[in-house]
Amino acid sequence: MKFFQRTLIISLVFLTGTQISQAQYTETINSNRPGASQGAFSVGTGVLQLEGGGYLGNDTHSLRGTDTDILGAEYALRYGLFFEALEISLIGSFEDQSTLIRIGGQDREFNQSNFKTNTLGVKYLIFDPARSIEPDEPNLYSWKANQRFKWKTLIPAIAVYAGANFTFDDNPFRFEGESKITPKFALSTQNNWRGGWVLVTNIILDKISEVTPTYAGIVTLTHAFTPKFAGFLEYQGIISDVYADDLARTGVAYLFGDDFQLDVSGLINFKNTPDRWQVAAGFSYRFDMHKTDEFLDDSYEGDRRRKRTEEIQGEPEIDN
Repeated sequence: MKFFQRTLIISLVFLTGTQISQAQYTETINSNRPGASQGAFSVGTGVLQLEGGGYLGNDTHSLRGTDTDILGAEYALRYGLFFEALEISLIGSFEDQSTLIRIGGQDREFNQSNFKTNTLGVKYLIFDPARSIEPDEPNLYSWKANQRFKWKTLIPAIAVYAGANFTFDDNPFRFEGESKITPKFALSTQNNWRGGWVLVTNIILDKISEVTPTYAGIVTLTHAFTPKFAGFLEYQGIISDVYADDLARTGVAYLFGDDFQLDVSGLINFKNTPDRWQVAAGFSYRFDMHKTDEFLDDSYEGDRRRKRTEEIQGEPEIDN
């Protein structure tokens, strides 16, 4: 717990000292599926994106003596609003649980179903190293020098997220005494590395207005094996007096065209209170209404970089 708190404080200090920047529209869909983390980048202005899927699994609790079958659906609606760095989203899930418990020598079955989560939020990219840190100029005399590891590649893009959880009356997934509307905050970082590697981390503060808040951290490593096929590994740690766990996920995604993706994934945990597993399959689809690219690097420094590139490539400079 102390390590998590120190990590959070260091991240927030670093966050407050960064320079505001912008995101960039991508030619292919930018989906958060099939992992549980949120990337730092938005979908882009004029882009409406639907991400959804179904899952099934089982929770077996050794102390309570319960065996719970789970069937659910998860969904996310994301939209790029006003400018490239801003995204609004509705993220949620609906779950049906069927629990067997032995009472008085007999197995009793209890069923409950409702929206397990519903969160309306806003994400904003505040720092993009690709646009805020000057790239190294190419060494025209040494291929080896150009391929050497550069420490600046470890600096991630950073986004902040703020949202509100909504629950309805008589929802069995709302804990006793919990408010119907609770806050949620997150810090997202993202590294895009050569060779198709992407590292995303999330630090999450959920329901911090309540007596039993939840703190979580997610680390997702994705690798694109081909331009259309990618796989991922993910770890999620959850700290709360209500529910604490360590979860591992893995899965693959396949891109059909620029706007449609299918995925499958699986989940396990590392304890028996409860012992959990899940399998899931889903899709992401983008309604691309993006019309005009934003020229985000309009600073003097950006002009200088472009002119330097023209000199290296042997093209004449054009003064505006």
